[in-house]
Amino acid sequence: MIERDRPDTRAWVLHPDLVSEDRRHAADYALDEAVSLAHALPGLTVIGSSIVKLAKPVPATLFGSGKVQELADHFEANEVELVLIDGPLTPKQQRNLEKKWGVKILDRTGLILEIFSDRARTREGVLQVEMAALAYQRTRLVRAWTHLERQRGGLGFVGGPGETQIEADRRAIDEQLTRLRRQLEKVVKTRELHRAARARVPFPIVALVGYTNAGKSTLFNYVTGAEVLAKDMLFATLDPTMRRLRLPDNGPEVILSDTVGFISDLPTQLVAAFRATLEEVLEADLILHVRDISHPESREQKADVEDILGDLGVPEGIPVIEVWNKIDRLEPEMRDVVVRQAAIEGCHPISAVTGEGLDVLLQAVETGLGEGRSTDVITVAYDDGRRRAWLFDQGVVVSETGGEDGHVITVRWSPRQAAKFFSL
Repeated sequence: MIERDRPDTRAWVLHPDLVSEDRRHAADYALDEAVSLAHALPGLTVIGSSIVKLAKPVPATLFGSGKVQELADHFEANEVELVLIDGPLTPKQQRNLEKKWGVKILDRTGLILEIFSDRARTREGVLQVEMAALAYQRTRLVRAWTHLERQRGGLGFVGGPGETQIEADRRAIDEQLTRLRRQLEKVVKTRELHRAARARVPFPIVALVGYTNAGKSTLFNYVTGAEVLAKDMLFATLDPTMRRLRLPDNGPEVILSDTVGFISDLPTQLVAAFRATLEEVLEADLILHVRDISHPESREQKADVEDILGDLGVPEGIPVIEVWNKIDRLEPEMRDVVVRQAAIEGCHPISAVTGEGLDVLLQAVETGLGEGRSTDVITVAYDDGRRRAWLFDQGVVVSETGGEDGHVITVRWSPRQAAKFFSL
Protein backbone atom coordinates (compact mmCIF):
# COMPACT_ATOMS: atom_id res chain seq x y z
CA MET A 1 0.00 0.00 0.00
CA ILE A 2 1.13 3.56 -0.64
CA GLU A 3 2.49 5.30 2.42
CA ARG A 4 0.33 8.28 3.30
CA ASP A 5 3.21 10.21 4.86
CA ARG A 6 5.12 10.50 1.57
CA PRO A 7 3.35 13.20 -0.45
CA ASP A 8 6.22 13.45 -2.91
CA THR A 9 6.11 9.90 -4.30
CA ARG A 10 7.20 10.21 -7.94
CA ALA A 11 4.93 8.14 -10.16
CA TRP A 12 4.92 7.15 -13.83
CA VAL A 13 1.83 5.83 -15.63
CA LEU A 14 2.12 3.14 -18.33
CA HIS A 15 -0.71 2.02 -20.60
CA PRO A 16 -0.01 -1.33 -22.32
CA ASP A 17 -1.63 -1.15 -25.78
CA LEU A 18 -2.21 -4.70 -26.97
CA VAL A 19 -2.30 -4.47 -30.74
CA SER A 20 -4.09 -7.83 -31.03
CA GLU A 21 -6.97 -6.77 -28.74
CA ASP A 22 -10.10 -5.01 -29.96
CA ARG A 23 -10.33 -2.29 -27.34
CA ARG A 24 -13.45 -0.15 -26.81
CA HIS A 25 -11.41 2.88 -25.75
CA ALA A 26 -8.62 4.50 -27.77
CA ALA A 27 -5.17 4.18 -26.19
CA ASP A 28 -4.73 7.97 -25.80
CA TYR A 29 -7.99 8.38 -23.89
CA ALA A 30 -7.31 5.25 -21.81
CA LEU A 31 -3.94 6.73 -20.79
CA ASP A 32 -5.57 10.07 -19.92
CA GLU A 33 -8.07 8.23 -17.70
CA ALA A 34 -5.26 6.28 -16.00
CA VAL A 35 -3.42 9.54 -15.29
CA SER A 36 -6.64 11.00 -13.86
CA LEU A 37 -6.94 7.95 -11.62
CA ALA A 38 -3.39 8.56 -10.41
CA HIS A 39 -4.19 12.22 -9.67
CA ALA A 40 -7.21 11.05 -7.66
CA LEU A 41 -4.90 9.38 -5.14
CA PRO A 42 -3.29 11.76 -2.62
CA GLY A 43 0.43 11.63 -2.02
CA LEU A 44 1.43 11.12 -5.66
CA THR A 45 3.19 13.35 -8.13
CA VAL A 46 2.73 12.03 -11.67
CA ILE A 47 5.93 13.04 -13.46
CA GLY A 48 5.10 11.37 -16.75
CA SER A 49 3.11 8.82 -18.70
CA SER A 50 3.49 6.74 -21.83
CA ILE A 51 1.84 4.15 -24.05
CA VAL A 52 3.70 0.90 -24.65
CA LYS A 53 2.57 -1.05 -27.70
CA LEU A 54 2.51 -4.82 -27.28
CA ALA A 55 2.15 -7.47 -29.95
CA LYS A 56 1.39 -10.00 -27.22
CA PRO A 57 2.00 -10.07 -23.45
CA VAL A 58 5.07 -11.88 -22.12
CA PRO A 59 3.98 -14.30 -19.35
CA ALA A 60 6.90 -13.48 -17.03
CA THR A 61 7.20 -9.70 -17.40
CA LEU A 62 4.31 -8.53 -19.64
CA PHE A 63 6.76 -6.51 -21.76
CA GLY A 64 9.64 -7.87 -23.84
CA SER A 65 13.13 -7.98 -22.36
CA GLY A 66 14.37 -5.04 -24.46
CA LYS A 67 11.47 -2.82 -23.43
CA VAL A 68 11.84 -3.88 -19.77
CA GLN A 69 15.50 -2.77 -19.79
CA GLU A 70 14.69 0.45 -21.66
CA LEU A 71 12.03 1.32 -19.08
CA ALA A 72 14.36 0.37 -16.21
CA ASP A 73 16.96 2.89 -17.45
CA HIS A 74 14.26 5.51 -17.97
CA PHE A 75 12.80 5.09 -14.47
CA GLU A 76 16.25 5.23 -12.89
CA ALA A 77 17.16 8.40 -14.77
CA ASN A 78 13.91 10.09 -13.71
CA GLU A 79 14.05 8.83 -10.10
CA VAL A 80 10.66 7.15 -10.43
CA GLU A 81 9.48 5.49 -7.22
CA LEU A 82 6.11 4.09 -8.29
CA VAL A 83 4.92 2.72 -11.64
CA LEU A 84 1.18 2.51 -12.30
CA ILE A 85 0.31 0.02 -15.05
CA ASP A 86 -3.10 0.60 -16.59
CA GLY A 87 -4.13 -3.01 -16.91
CA PRO A 88 -4.09 -6.32 -15.07
CA LEU A 89 -0.81 -7.84 -13.87
CA THR A 90 -0.33 -11.38 -12.66
CA PRO A 91 1.47 -11.76 -9.31
CA LYS A 92 4.45 -13.21 -11.18
CA GLN A 93 4.66 -10.30 -13.61
CA GLN A 94 4.37 -7.78 -10.79
CA ARG A 95 7.10 -9.45 -8.74
CA ASN A 96 9.49 -9.76 -11.69
CA LEU A 97 9.01 -6.17 -12.84
CA GLU A 98 9.51 -4.80 -9.33
CA LYS A 99 12.84 -6.67 -9.13
CA LYS A 100 14.03 -5.51 -12.54
CA TRP A 101 12.93 -1.89 -12.17
CA GLY A 102 13.60 -1.45 -8.45
CA VAL A 103 10.29 0.39 -7.93
CA LYS A 104 6.91 -0.28 -6.40
CA ILE A 105 4.24 -1.30 -8.95
CA LEU A 106 0.46 -1.07 -8.85
CA ASP A 107 -1.78 -2.41 -11.58
CA ARG A 108 -5.17 -0.91 -12.43
CA THR A 109 -7.03 -2.97 -9.83
CA GLY A 110 -4.54 -2.10 -7.08
CA LEU A 111 -4.75 1.61 -7.92
CA ILE A 112 -8.55 1.71 -7.86
CA LEU A 113 -8.55 -0.19 -4.57
CA GLU A 114 -6.17 2.41 -3.13
CA ILE A 115 -8.49 5.23 -4.26
CA PHE A 116 -11.56 3.52 -2.84
CA SER A 117 -9.75 2.85 0.43
CA ASP A 118 -8.86 6.55 0.70
CA ARG A 119 -12.38 7.78 -0.15
CA ALA A 120 -14.77 5.38 1.60
CA ARG A 121 -16.49 7.11 4.51
CA THR A 122 -19.48 5.04 5.64
CA ARG A 123 -19.00 1.89 7.69
CA GLU A 124 -20.40 -0.19 4.86
CA GLY A 125 -18.12 1.37 2.26
CA VAL A 126 -15.03 0.83 4.43
CA LEU A 127 -15.92 -2.82 5.01
CA GLN A 128 -16.57 -3.43 1.32
CA VAL A 129 -13.24 -1.90 0.32
CA GLU A 130 -11.37 -3.92 2.97
CA MET A 131 -12.96 -7.13 1.73
CA ALA A 132 -12.14 -6.33 -1.91
CA ALA A 133 -8.55 -5.45 -0.99
CA LEU A 134 -8.06 -8.68 0.99
CA ALA A 135 -9.50 -10.76 -1.84
CA TYR A 136 -7.03 -9.03 -4.19
CA GLN A 137 -4.07 -9.48 -1.85
CA ARG A 138 -4.89 -13.14 -1.28
CA THR A 139 -3.77 -13.96 -4.81
CA ARG A 140 -0.54 -11.98 -4.42
CA LEU A 141 0.92 -13.30 -1.19
CA VAL A 142 3.91 -14.59 -3.10
CA ARG A 143 5.07 -10.97 -3.47
CA ALA A 144 5.29 -10.40 0.26
CA TRP A 145 7.51 -13.28 1.28
CA THR A 146 11.02 -14.46 0.54
CA HIS A 147 11.14 -16.99 3.41
CA LEU A 148 9.03 -19.69 1.79
CA GLU A 149 10.72 -22.65 3.46
CA ARG A 150 8.36 -25.02 5.22
CA GLN A 151 7.78 -24.65 8.93
CA ARG A 152 8.14 -27.98 10.67
CA GLY A 153 5.40 -29.39 12.85
CA GLY A 154 5.90 -30.46 16.48
CA LEU A 155 9.22 -29.38 17.97
CA GLY A 156 10.94 -29.38 14.62
CA PHE A 157 12.82 -32.64 15.18
CA VAL A 158 10.52 -35.51 14.30
CA GLY A 159 7.35 -33.72 13.24
CA GLY A 160 6.24 -33.75 9.64
CA PRO A 161 6.30 -30.73 7.40
CA GLY A 162 3.88 -28.01 8.42
CA GLU A 163 2.16 -25.39 6.28
CA THR A 164 4.13 -22.91 4.24
CA GLN A 165 4.19 -19.25 5.23
CA ILE A 166 1.96 -18.46 2.26
CA GLU A 167 -0.61 -20.99 3.43
CA ALA A 168 -0.56 -19.51 6.93
CA ASP A 169 -1.03 -15.99 5.55
CA ARG A 170 -3.80 -17.14 3.23
CA ARG A 171 -5.58 -18.74 6.16
CA ALA A 172 -5.23 -15.53 8.19
CA ILE A 173 -6.72 -13.52 5.31
CA ASP A 174 -9.60 -15.99 5.00
CA GLU A 175 -10.33 -15.61 8.71
CA GLN A 176 -10.25 -11.80 8.39
CA LEU A 177 -12.56 -11.99 5.37
CA THR A 178 -15.00 -14.07 7.40
CA ARG A 179 -14.97 -11.49 10.21
CA LEU A 180 -15.50 -8.61 7.77
CA ARG A 181 -18.31 -10.50 6.03
CA ARG A 182 -20.11 -10.92 9.36
CA GLN A 183 -19.70 -7.24 10.19
CA LEU A 184 -20.94 -6.28 6.73
CA GLU A 185 -24.00 -8.50 7.13
CA LYS A 186 -24.94 -6.55 10.27
CA VAL A 187 -24.53 -3.23 8.45
CA VAL A 188 -26.55 -4.49 5.49
CA LYS A 189 -29.34 -5.65 7.81
CA THR A 190 -29.49 -2.18 9.35
CA ARG A 191 -29.67 -0.62 5.88
CA GLU A 192 -32.41 -3.07 4.91
CA LEU A 193 -34.41 -1.95 7.94
CA HIS A 194 -33.97 1.66 6.80
CA ARG A 195 -35.05 0.69 3.30
CA ALA A 196 -38.08 -1.16 4.67
CA ALA A 197 -39.05 1.91 6.68
CA ARG A 198 -38.60 4.05 3.58
CA ALA A 199 -40.71 1.61 1.55
CA ARG A 200 -43.64 2.30 3.83
CA VAL A 201 -43.56 5.89 2.63
CA PRO A 202 -44.84 5.91 -0.95
CA PHE A 203 -41.97 7.94 -2.43
CA PRO A 204 -40.60 6.60 -5.72
CA ILE A 205 -36.82 6.21 -5.94
CA VAL A 206 -34.87 7.95 -8.72
CA ALA A 207 -31.27 6.72 -9.02
CA LEU A 208 -28.45 8.67 -10.66
CA VAL A 209 -25.96 6.44 -12.46
CA GLY A 210 -23.19 7.17 -14.91
CA TYR A 211 -19.52 7.08 -15.68
CA THR A 212 -17.29 8.54 -13.02
CA ASN A 213 -16.89 12.32 -13.32
CA ALA A 214 -20.02 12.64 -15.49
CA GLY A 215 -21.44 15.24 -13.10
CA LYS A 216 -23.91 13.16 -11.08
CA SER A 217 -23.03 14.76 -7.75
CA THR A 218 -23.16 18.27 -9.24
CA LEU A 219 -26.64 17.52 -10.59
CA PHE A 220 -27.65 15.97 -7.25
CA ASN A 221 -26.48 19.06 -5.35
CA TYR A 222 -28.19 21.49 -7.74
CA VAL A 223 -31.66 19.97 -7.54
CA THR A 224 -31.62 18.94 -3.85
CA GLY A 225 -29.51 21.67 -2.25
CA ALA A 226 -27.25 19.00 -0.76
CA GLU A 227 -23.50 19.41 -0.30
CA VAL A 228 -22.13 16.16 -1.67
CA LEU A 229 -18.48 16.47 -2.70
CA ALA A 230 -18.43 17.38 -6.39
CA LYS A 231 -14.99 17.81 -7.97
CA ASP A 232 -13.42 17.39 -11.41
CA MET A 233 -11.87 14.15 -10.20
CA LEU A 234 -12.51 10.47 -10.76
CA PHE A 235 -14.40 8.76 -7.92
CA ALA A 236 -15.08 12.00 -6.01
CA THR A 237 -18.19 10.25 -4.65
CA LEU A 238 -18.09 6.70 -3.28
CA ASP A 239 -20.78 6.31 -0.65
CA PRO A 240 -24.39 6.62 -1.85
CA THR A 241 -26.38 9.64 -0.70
CA MET A 242 -30.17 10.00 -0.70
CA ARG A 243 -32.34 13.12 -0.43
CA ARG A 244 -36.04 13.83 -0.67
CA LEU A 245 -36.99 16.02 -3.63
CA ARG A 246 -40.27 17.71 -4.50
CA LEU A 247 -40.72 17.83 -8.28
CA PRO A 248 -41.69 21.24 -9.80
CA ASP A 249 -45.22 22.69 -9.94
CA ASN A 250 -46.21 20.93 -6.73
CA GLY A 251 -45.37 17.58 -8.26
CA PRO A 252 -44.86 14.34 -6.33
CA GLU A 253 -42.04 13.84 -3.86
CA VAL A 254 -39.28 11.42 -4.84
CA ILE A 255 -36.14 10.06 -3.24
CA LEU A 256 -33.08 10.95 -5.32
CA SER A 257 -30.07 8.64 -4.90
CA ASP A 258 -26.49 9.54 -5.91
CA THR A 259 -24.29 6.48 -6.47
CA VAL A 260 -20.63 5.68 -7.09
CA GLY A 261 -19.48 6.39 -10.63
CA PHE A 262 -18.67 3.54 -12.98
CA ILE A 263 -15.49 3.08 -14.96
CA SER A 264 -14.22 0.88 -17.76
CA ASP A 265 -12.62 -2.40 -16.67
CA LEU A 266 -13.93 -1.97 -13.13
CA PRO A 267 -12.19 -4.67 -11.06
CA THR A 268 -14.41 -7.68 -10.49
CA GLN A 269 -13.64 -7.53 -6.77
CA LEU A 270 -15.23 -4.09 -6.59
CA VAL A 271 -18.25 -4.98 -8.69
CA ALA A 272 -18.96 -7.78 -6.21
CA ALA A 273 -18.08 -5.72 -3.13
CA PHE A 274 -20.27 -2.77 -4.08
CA ARG A 275 -23.23 -4.82 -5.22
CA ALA A 276 -24.87 -4.17 -1.83
CA THR A 277 -24.30 -0.41 -2.12
CA LEU A 278 -25.69 -0.38 -5.66
CA GLU A 279 -28.81 -2.23 -4.57
CA GLU A 280 -30.40 1.21 -4.44
CA VAL A 281 -30.21 1.17 -8.25
CA LEU A 282 -31.93 -2.22 -8.35
CA GLU A 283 -34.70 -0.83 -6.12
CA ALA A 284 -35.21 2.30 -8.23
CA ASP A 285 -38.45 3.23 -9.97
CA LEU A 286 -36.54 5.33 -12.49
CA ILE A 287 -32.87 5.58 -13.50
CA LEU A 288 -31.22 8.78 -14.71
CA HIS A 289 -28.17 7.83 -16.78
CA VAL A 290 -25.94 10.92 -16.66
CA ARG A 291 -23.41 11.24 -19.48
CA ASP A 292 -20.58 13.74 -19.94
CA ILE A 293 -21.57 14.68 -23.48
CA SER A 294 -18.47 16.90 -23.81
CA HIS A 295 -16.13 13.92 -23.44
CA PRO A 296 -14.69 12.57 -26.72
CA GLU A 297 -15.53 9.00 -25.68
CA SER A 298 -18.99 9.67 -24.29
CA ARG A 299 -20.54 6.82 -26.32
CA GLU A 300 -17.90 4.35 -25.15
CA GLN A 301 -18.51 5.43 -21.56
CA LYS A 302 -22.23 4.89 -22.08
CA ALA A 303 -21.53 1.32 -23.22
CA ASP A 304 -19.38 0.70 -20.11
CA VAL A 305 -22.20 1.89 -17.83
CA GLU A 306 -24.75 -0.28 -19.61
CA ASP A 307 -22.44 -3.30 -19.27
CA ILE A 308 -22.11 -2.81 -15.51
CA LEU A 309 -25.86 -2.25 -15.07
CA GLY A 310 -26.36 -5.53 -16.90
CA ASP A 311 -23.85 -7.26 -14.60
CA LEU A 312 -25.71 -5.91 -11.58
CA GLY A 313 -28.95 -7.41 -12.86
CA VAL A 314 -31.02 -4.23 -13.17
CA PRO A 315 -34.59 -5.29 -14.07
CA GLU A 316 -35.62 -4.55 -17.66
CA GLY A 317 -38.87 -2.91 -16.59
CA ILE A 318 -37.17 0.06 -14.92
CA PRO A 319 -37.45 3.15 -17.19
CA VAL A 320 -34.17 4.92 -18.00
CA ILE A 321 -33.81 8.60 -18.94
CA GLU A 322 -30.55 9.54 -20.62
CA VAL A 323 -29.15 12.89 -19.48
CA TRP A 324 -26.51 14.65 -21.59
CA ASN A 325 -24.64 16.79 -19.08
CA LYS A 326 -21.96 19.49 -19.48
CA ILE A 327 -23.38 21.16 -22.59
CA ASP A 328 -21.93 24.39 -21.14
CA ARG A 329 -18.49 23.06 -22.10
CA LEU A 330 -19.36 22.76 -25.79
CA GLU A 331 -18.59 25.30 -28.48
CA PRO A 332 -21.77 27.02 -29.77
CA GLU A 333 -21.86 25.12 -33.09
CA MET A 334 -21.28 21.74 -31.47
CA ARG A 335 -23.77 22.56 -28.77
CA ASP A 336 -26.50 23.20 -31.37
CA VAL A 337 -25.71 19.86 -33.01
CA VAL A 338 -25.89 18.06 -29.65
CA VAL A 339 -29.21 19.68 -28.71
CA ARG A 340 -30.75 18.65 -32.04
CA GLN A 341 -29.38 15.12 -31.72
CA ALA A 342 -30.72 14.86 -28.15
CA ALA A 343 -34.20 15.74 -29.40
CA ILE A 344 -33.96 13.00 -32.05
CA GLU A 345 -32.78 10.36 -29.54
CA GLY A 346 -35.18 11.40 -26.77
CA CYS A 347 -32.39 12.48 -24.43
CA HIS A 348 -32.14 15.58 -22.22
CA PRO A 349 -29.25 18.04 -22.70
CA ILE A 350 -28.48 19.90 -19.47
CA SER A 351 -25.84 21.77 -17.54
CA ALA A 352 -25.71 20.76 -13.89
CA VAL A 353 -23.51 23.82 -13.27
CA THR A 354 -25.77 26.51 -14.76
CA GLY A 355 -29.08 24.69 -14.29
CA GLU A 356 -29.94 24.88 -17.98
CA GLY A 357 -32.42 22.20 -19.05
CA LEU A 358 -33.15 20.97 -15.53
CA ASP A 359 -36.79 22.12 -15.49
CA VAL A 360 -37.53 20.05 -18.60
CA LEU A 361 -35.58 17.11 -17.13
CA LEU A 362 -37.55 17.13 -13.87
CA GLN A 363 -40.80 17.24 -15.82
CA ALA A 364 -39.57 14.20 -17.75
CA VAL A 365 -38.83 12.47 -14.44
CA GLU A 366 -42.44 12.97 -13.34
CA THR A 367 -43.70 11.72 -16.71
CA GLY A 368 -41.31 8.77 -16.64
CA LEU A 369 -42.46 7.73 -13.19
CA GLY A 370 -46.04 7.73 -14.44
CA GLU A 371 -45.22 5.82 -17.63
CA GLY A 372 -43.27 3.25 -15.69
CA ARG A 373 -46.39 2.29 -13.75
CA SER A 374 -49.06 -0.13 -14.83
CA THR A 375 -52.68 -0.57 -13.73
CA ASP A 376 -53.61 -4.08 -12.60
CA VAL A 377 -56.51 -5.78 -10.86
CA ILE A 378 -55.53 -8.25 -8.15
CA THR A 379 -57.37 -10.31 -5.58
CA VAL A 380 -56.20 -10.39 -1.99
CA ALA A 381 -57.69 -13.01 0.36
CA TYR A 382 -59.85 -11.66 3.18
CA ASP A 383 -57.52 -13.14 5.79
CA ASP A 384 -54.40 -11.66 4.16
CA GLY A 385 -54.49 -8.35 5.99
CA ARG A 386 -50.73 -7.87 5.86
CA ARG A 387 -50.48 -7.72 2.05
CA ARG A 388 -53.60 -5.55 1.79
CA ALA A 389 -52.16 -3.12 4.35
CA TRP A 390 -48.89 -3.02 2.40
CA LEU A 391 -50.74 -1.90 -0.73
CA PHE A 392 -52.38 0.96 1.14
CA ASP A 393 -49.08 1.92 2.78
CA GLN A 394 -47.54 2.18 -0.69
CA GLY A 395 -50.36 4.43 -1.89
CA VAL A 396 -50.97 2.35 -5.02
CA VAL A 397 -54.64 1.47 -4.45
CA VAL A 398 -57.02 3.01 -6.99
CA SER A 399 -60.21 1.22 -5.92
CA GLU A 400 -61.35 -1.78 -3.89
CA THR A 401 -64.46 -3.96 -3.98
CA GLY A 402 -65.48 -7.19 -2.32
CA GLY A 403 -65.41 -10.45 -4.30
CA GLU A 404 -66.13 -14.10 -3.70
CA ASP A 405 -62.49 -14.98 -3.01
CA GLY A 406 -61.33 -11.77 -1.37
CA HIS A 407 -60.72 -8.06 -1.88
CA VAL A 408 -60.66 -7.15 -5.58
CA ILE A 409 -58.20 -4.27 -5.71
CA THR A 410 -57.26 -2.08 -8.65
CA VAL A 411 -53.69 -0.86 -8.23
CA ARG A 412 -51.40 1.47 -10.15
CA TRP A 413 -47.82 0.59 -9.32
CA SER A 414 -44.25 0.38 -10.53
CA PRO A 415 -42.51 -2.86 -11.61
CA ARG A 416 -40.52 -2.72 -8.37
CA GLN A 417 -43.65 -2.50 -6.23
CA ALA A 418 -45.34 -5.30 -8.17
CA ALA A 419 -42.32 -7.58 -7.71
CA LYS A 420 -42.21 -6.74 -4.01
CA PHE A 421 -45.91 -7.46 -3.51
CA PHE A 422 -45.75 -10.89 -5.12
CA SER A 423 -42.71 -11.78 -3.02
CA LEU A 424 -44.45 -10.95 0.28
